[in-house]
Amino acid sequence: MTNVDSFGSKGVLNVGGNEYEIFRLNSVEGAKSLPFSLKVLLENLLRTEDGANITADHVRALAQWDANAEPSTEIQFTPARVIMQDFTGVPCIVDLATMREAVAELGGDPKRVNPLAPAEMVIDHSVQIDAFGNSGALERNMEIEYQRNGERYQFLRWGQTAFDDFKVVPPGMGIVHQVNIEYLARTVMTREVDGVLRAYPDTCVGTDSHTTMVNGLGVLGWGVGGIEAEAAMLGQPVSMLIPRVVGFKLTGEIPAGATATDVVLTITEMLRKHGVVGKFVEFYGEGVGAVPLANRATIGNMSPEFGSTAAMFPIDDVTLDYLRLTGRSAESVDLVEAYAKEQGLWHDPSVEIQYSEYLELDLSTVVSSIAGPKRPQDRVELTNAKEQFRKDLKNYVHETVEAESGTVDETLEETFPASDAPSFNANATQVEDREHDLVEKADAPAERSTNSVPVTMADGRSFELDHGAVSIASITSCTNTSNPSVMMAAAVLARNAVEKGLVTQPWVKTSIAPGSKVVTDYYEKSGLIPYLEKLGFFVVGYGCATCIGNSGPLEEEISTAIQEADLAVTAVLSGNRNFEGRINPDVKMNYLASPPLVVAYALAGTMDFDFENDPLGQDEAGNDIFLKDIWPNPVEVQEIIDASINKEMFSNSYDTIFEGDDRWKSLPTPEGATFEWDTESTYVRKPPYFEGMKAQPEPVTDIEGARVLLKLGDSVTTDHISPAGSFKSDTPAGRYLLEHGVERKDFNSYGSRRGNHEVMIRGTFANIRIKNQLLDGVEGGFTRDFSQADAPQAAVYDASVNYQAAGIPLVVLAGKEYGSGSSRDWAAKGTALLGVKAVIAESYERIHRSNLIGMGVLPLQYPAGVNAESLGLTGTETFAVSGVTELNNGTTPKTVTVTATPENGEAITFDAVLRIDTPGEADYYRNGGILQYVLRQITAK
Repeated sequence: MTNVDSFGSKGVLNVGGNEYEIFRLNSVEGAKSLPFSLKVLLENLLRTEDGANITADHVRALAQWDANAEPSTEIQFTPARVIMQDFTGVPCIVDLATMREAVAELGGDPKRVNPLAPAEMVIDHSVQIDAFGNSGALERNMEIEYQRNGERYQFLRWGQTAFDDFKVVPPGMGIVHQVNIEYLARTVMTREVDGVLRAYPDTCVGTDSHTTMVNGLGVLGWGVGGIEAEAAMLGQPVSMLIPRVVGFKLTGEIPAGATATDVVLTITEMLRKHGVVGKFVEFYGEGVGAVPLANRATIGNMSPEFGSTAAMFPIDDVTLDYLRLTGRSAESVDLVEAYAKEQGLWHDPSVEIQYSEYLELDLSTVVSSIAGPKRPQDRVELTNAKEQFRKDLKNYVHETVEAESGTVDETLEETFPASDAPSFNANATQVEDREHDLVEKADAPAERSTNSVPVTMADGRSFELDHGAVSIASITSCTNTSNPSVMMAAAVLARNAVEKGLVTQPWVKTSIAPGSKVVTDYYEKSGLIPYLEKLGFFVVGYGCATCIGNSGPLEEEISTAIQEADLAVTAVLSGNRNFEGRINPDVKMNYLASPPLVVAYALAGTMDFDFENDPLGQDEAGNDIFLKDIWPNPVEVQEIIDASINKEMFSNSYDTIFEGDDRWKSLPTPEGATFEWDTESTYVRKPPYFEGMKAQPEPVTDIEGARVLLKLGDSVTTDHISPAGSFKSDTPAGRYLLEHGVERKDFNSYGSRRGNHEVMIRGTFANIRIKNQLLDGVEGGFTRDFSQADAPQAAVYDASVNYQAAGIPLVVLAGKEYGSGSSRDWAAKGTALLGVKAVIAESYERIHRSNLIGMGVLPLQYPAGVNAESLGLTGTETFAVSGVTELNNGTTPKTVTVTATPENGEAITFDAVLRIDTPGEADYYRNGGILQYVLRQITAK
């Protein structure tokens, strides 16, 4: 539709002799005092106002935003572009290819299915660390990557040629979020519209929750599910409520002993405690100007970890300097400056901005920290790390607590009832508090739990492994590899360690996976890379690697020893995610740390280590060497950065970013408007979403006779739900591949097979650490199959097949924060394809709730203060949900009635909150999902 422009905001901005059409914010009363992030949304509404979906009332509601009000006004946000990584992006392109066929079947032109907004994909999630610790590791891992993923890559090359405005960054070039801030992000977009060059703020949604990294560059963007991203590519706006905005004031400067990683772990802890789910966070104050761009990006990256939708830094001179450094043209930088100042998007600390809530951090108070053993918000000061590790270890080995006066006469397992035992789904805060109580009662510091076992390697290495052994030390992920201050600090620490004769412990799997080739360039120019390699930190690939579970297998002898002795070993990584079961199936405890601390823990070899008092080794004279003796001097680090990084590095790396290497160029590229599906492919298959779809949607119905597929506790993340990592031959996914002629060595990972719904369904709810409360003492993807006599234990997928054959709908019961974690479309797609019609939880994380609706699954919420336990629900009942049919009348009821009927006894009835929060979401549900809605919109034109 044509822009209405009720406020007369359309005007012209002249920059360096070039004229740009803009929509001026000062045309709307109230715009000046808005937070920067809301100003971006306001411009979005002005530019897309059509009098129907986006009206003058929407514009006024945003301009006159009440900072203290709870969100209630729905607006339609139209992102300027979409960014994807290959794990979550491949299903997007698979679905678009399937939609082309569906359009043709409904009598339309398949070529009408095309991205209407620029869409860019970076293939960064497929490299796995199979080879490590040697100079050939990078080349070998890339060879294996292409062997495993050739089918997917051919499909993506077809998509790049078949779809307009879709670009692919080939493998081996970098991590999506780092490539985004260093190259893809525009900060201010330009696009020709009706023959006129228009300028407007760069905004984006991405198929990875860490899309928020670009917030550090003044770009408003956040992670969405793949299904939402597909809709955005096809011109559908993102429905959202005008959010509350938390103002976070920064003062002071980071002290010498701390790093940007320590800052972000501190901020993550603060914001998690404050509560920012569904809110925007915006950084302001005099201290903002002293925060380097790389640190801003590091903070923005962790937005999903502290739960906010976005974590925005405003545009200022620091932004411009970074754009120049990374090779952006002088013309584009001039436009960013002029546009930001014209629109009030330039950071001026003297201008008072009103926020909904306020927080403040004096950066000088930040101390060296790690986070773990299973959540990014569980920050531990490094000085307390050894003691805290010993306390946490009891949750993994269930040993008794020793005290001076004797032994506490209870193990942790016996102390906790089954409902809150220290398990994968336990409320972590509750577990820690109960553990703390035990230790306090014992009145003694935690003793070290030991189970030391000897290991002899094929190459002659011989050592002992124990609980806490650092089995993986990996400098990896977008969070930190984008930040030269911490990356160079790791290299300087490595140099200092080597010069003092220190060595990495022989059981540690070491790796560096940079976020872009620029990192390698400045490592080489600084002359420091040989020191990292001397300690085993060789470059193993340019991708997310360890942080997403692509750490690769541990050496066989080490893996065997860990499994046979049931050791609680650890991983230390410079990433953003450390959920249980995520990093490696052999590793129970995972810790986030800065890159220099990753190197330090590789030298120590164990989490049971006090860096203040325990020496890392001795020098030639026999003197003890402590961490403080090798810790990098930040002044020297900055001097090396200044001498080693220049604009040409970025220009050289990104001039050929879309070309790829010879492997990519030599891939056969299919042609045609529609994709020719290979019926034998085990990587890319046509999904069933549109089978039997009619031009008009069928009425929605109430749910009757449903059974519980899983009953889950608190903090169940999408890592628990969505298939990720490797899988074994005896799993449903493994059996499927074996039946289709795939050998065990060629299984690859779930992530690499995201384009095959058959594999992904079988891996949904199959995380090795998930705990289904329908079963006692069982971890993994199992449930009770109530469709069979005596309800035997069965794999979740196998049970769902039986339920669907019997025509029995399914529900999932869950606790608080259901679906937190990465924005994974398959957490919702898999749930829907297993036959789940509704989820009933105490609370939801934003993205997963929205994705469930996008796949036609009802997200229901217990009334406040009520949960499955308080209602007496065991999960063995038969469930009915009534009141859903009101949606057929074009209205959305606030509650629906849930009735749970046990086999013997009275029915339990309660009113559940229907978490369809916007009219747009109601439209999606009525159509059976967001893709069906979009498809009907296309064919109706």
